[in-house]
Formats: sequence, C-alpha cells, structure tokens
Amino acid sequence: MDFSELDLPYEVRQGIEHSTFKTCTPVQEAVLPRAIRGEDVAAQAQTGTGKTAAFLISLFTRMVRNPAVDLGNSPQALIIAPTRELADQIFHEAERLGKFTGFRCLAVYGGIDYDKQRTALQNGVDVLIGTPGRLIDYFKQHVYSLKKTRYLIIDEADRMFDMGFIDDLRYLLKKLPDYSKRQSMLFSATLSYRVMELAYEHMNLPEKISITPEQVTVEKVEQVLYHVGKHEKVPLLLGLLQKEQPGRALIFVNTRRAADMVVERLNRNNWRSQAITGDIEQKKRLRILADFKEGRLPLLVATDVASRGIDVKDITHVINYDLPQDAEDYVHRIGRTGRAGATGKALSLADEEYVFSLEAIEAYIGQKIPVEWAEESLYVREIRRTHEERQKSEQERALRPSQPARRRTPDRSSRPRR
Repeated sequence: MDFSELDLPYEVRQGIEHSTFKTCTPVQEAVLPRAIRGEDVAAQAQTGTGKTAAFLISLFTRMVRNPAVDLGNSPQALIIAPTRELADQIFHEAERLGKFTGFRCLAVYGGIDYDKQRTALQNGVDVLIGTPGRLIDYFKQHVYSLKKTRYLIIDEADRMFDMGFIDDLRYLLKKLPDYSKRQSMLFSATLSYRVMELAYEHMNLPEKISITPEQVTVEKVEQVLYHVGKHEKVPLLLGLLQKEQPGRALIFVNTRRAADMVVERLNRNNWRSQAITGDIEQKKRLRILADFKEGRLPLLVATDVASRGIDVKDITHVINYDLPQDAEDYVHRIGRTGRAGATGKALSLADEEYVFSLEAIEAYIGQKIPVEWAEESLYVREIRRTHEERQKSEQERALRPSQPARRRTPDRSSRPRR
C-alpha cells in the first residue's frame, strides 16, 4: 500500500513526503487504518520495520482532525520510551513527520540540561516524549498535568518490564484520563502475557496486531558466525573489516572495558571508531551518534545501551564482537541493519567466554546461525603499541588510585537516569 492510498490530512502528507516515505511497511499497513479511525492497538513487529512512523502518522492525523480545546498544561499526547536513545530517536522522527502540522514536540530524559527541559515543558507542548523517571520527576513537581491528555503511546513495552520500569509506567498510566476517554497505542517486540495484561488493563479493547511473529530476526539480514579464540578476536575483526569494507558498521561488545579496548585497537590500526557506553555523558553520546548518523564516523562500538535506541539508515553491518548473554539482545542488535526493507549483514564472533549463549540465541530465533571457518589469511596482523606507548600506559595506570577487583559483568548502566 502507498501512503497516497490512505486518507491523511494535507499537513501529514507533507511530512511523509519530506521524510521520503512512499510505500507502507507491513506494520504501517496494519496499524494506520485502525489507528486513524481512533481504535486502540497493541502491535508486535520486528525491529526496524517502521513502528515509530506508524504511531506518529496515526497520532498527527488524529490531532489535526480533532483540534484540542482548553487542555490547560496537559500535553495532547504522551509517548513513553524505555531509554534515552529511543526517546531522542522518536523526537527527531516526530519533528520530521510533524514539520508541517505546527505541533510542538519535546523529549525529556536524563543526562540533558534539567532546567532547560523543565522550562520548555512549562511553556507547553503538544507531544511529550520521555523516559519514565524524568516524566515522573516533572509530573510530581506539577510542571505538567496528564488530566486532559488524549493520546497515549507506549513504545518497546517489553523493554519496560526488562529494565524494571513497570511500576513507574503504571504510575503514569493511573494519572491519565480513563482509557475510554483517550486513544492508546502499545508497541512491543513481543506481545507476551505480561505485555497483553498491561494492554487489557489500561487500554480500550485494543486490536492485537502481529506482523510475521514466526520470523523473529529481520529476514533480509544475512547472518554469519565465526568460532574464534579470545586472543584472536581483534585480528579476525580487522580481517573482516578489510574484507567487508562496511559503509557504516555497529560493533557490539558486552562490557565498557571491552568497548574501550576495541576502540583503541581499531583506531591504532587505522579504522576510525568511537564508543558509546552507559557511563558516557549524554551530550557526548548524542554527539557521537550524530557523527555516526551523518557519516562522519564509520564505526561505532557499543554496549547494549544502543541496541534499541539507534535508528540510522544504511547501517550495512552489525558485528557482535561479543555474543550477547541475552538471546533477545541478539535480535535487537542485528535489527540495527536491514531496516525498512534494506539488506544487511550480521557477523558474530563466538569465543570460549560467550559461546555458551549460542544455544539459547538459536533456540530463540528458531534457526541455526550459519557458521563460516576463517582462513588463515583472514586474520590480520595488527599494529602493536610502541615501547614508548606501553610505558606511558603503564605509568598512567600506576598513577590511578587502586580499586578493589570487581567481577566483570555486562554493561547494565543503560537505564535512564531519573
């Protein structure tokens, strides 16, 4: 279905043309007619299939056709997202799709100027996007109200449960008007029992929509697995980059320490890269993401803080330098490529430390990941640090205050700061 076949207001059509969208994705084709009529929907679809555009186009259409009257300090619409990166992504897409509607959009989340966000919210907004912690913070200060909010969108509902935000989410839902007096839309990678229980409790008989639920991973992503010794991973990574010559690649690791190590060794071997992890301040993280989106940074190394919050076109490759320890994270990682009908490639390195996750990953995605055995020529001899560089590094390490040894765990600091 083309967007031209849908009954949409002129202002919304302009936004779609500005975003260069022409043909609906399956989830958009399923959601838009129902949501435009004002029905509640609970939709499941693969990551990267256009869910954000589906709910924003529906939302702007409803808002244009049903002008708000005397809402006080309540936003017309509330969009709740689990992570800062996802909230920021939704905001930018809302700015693009809603460019000709005149509606004011604002995203609020931790790590960004607190007072600046507070002032902007006090001045009034039509579409409020945010993470649960920051939304509750401002709500309790009476910066805004939800008494007359007419539209609710919950994005990545399953992630709300995974990250422990369900109590915060329920708090916000209870402050909204009754579900019979608002339109609600819920989107999730999985419509599990607990997600649907939330939907039935806080929504008005939502239409359940599932798009290709049997196919968990994105169909057009070519997946390849390499078994490799831990000490050989960097030489193999360099060889794969040399062989594949990715236009734009995301490299996933499990810990912040691994991210720093991979970036240092990539840069030393003339592969320009930067890392985003949970401990990087938000302004710097957004700057790195902007460089990656605009093509100034070809390689981005990330922990799972980025696995659901990056919506960048033309990511040609996702490389799992470390296999994730959570099977769902594998799906979300490789979903960063092959988005909106494009093709992509996902390469995974399975070493002796993380190979134990492979069985659970393959069970979750319902298929075996094809294995390729790397020839000797694929391992690239890397440029090592000079004696002077090693000495300098050792001196810097000696000057650091000693800390008790900590057990190495995956990066869990991606939770939005409250």
